[in-house]
Amino acid sequence: MGVKAQRAAATRTGLVSAARELFAAEGYGATSTEAILAAAGVTRGALYHHFADKQALFAAVCEDLHGEAERVIETDADAQASAFDGLVAGCLGFLDFMADPQVRRILILDAPSVLGWEAWNEMDRRHGFGLLIEGVRAAVVEGSLEGDPEALAVMINGALNYGVVWAGHTEGPEALARLKSSFVETLVRLRR
Repeated sequence: MGVKAQRAAATRTGLVSAARELFAAEGYGATSTEAILAAAGVTRGALYHHFADKQALFAAVCEDLHGEAERVIETDADAQASAFDGLVAGCLGFLDFMADPQVRRILILDAPSVLGWEAWNEMDRRHGFGLLIEGVRAAVVEGSLEGDPEALAVMINGALNYGVVWAGHTEGPEALARLKSSFVETLVRLRR
């Protein structure tokens, strides 16, 4: 990679990093483009060279966070011996990752309204939800779950996403532990 390309990559990375911190702390609506520029130490021209607008920058932040979540889910799931245990471990990894208030704010609370339902859903399907469908399908093939893998994944995904919101609004650190325990109990009851 040449010097010019390295500088461009560094500028893009700096913009995404600065925006991520501000979106997490202030929320998308309260974060101004000027604040992002100041935090990244770049000009408006540099921003528009890499991103069409603030929403496109937000989408890049979401893609990065989804990629991080995906790596956590895959690492946790792949460490298990059975497809069912991998599904459970991947879901728990998702809950741990999304429980971070900054991640929750960006991916669960702001992203659906900022990106729009279709774009948010498509992004989710390429990352965490896509892995969830694969995990449920593997558990069905294994014989440990029964039913339509995509429909089961939709129900599990809804429970996970709302669970993250609930745990974030429930006082005390025990909320996430309660959520995870109940989630595992529910999946174990569905096991054949």
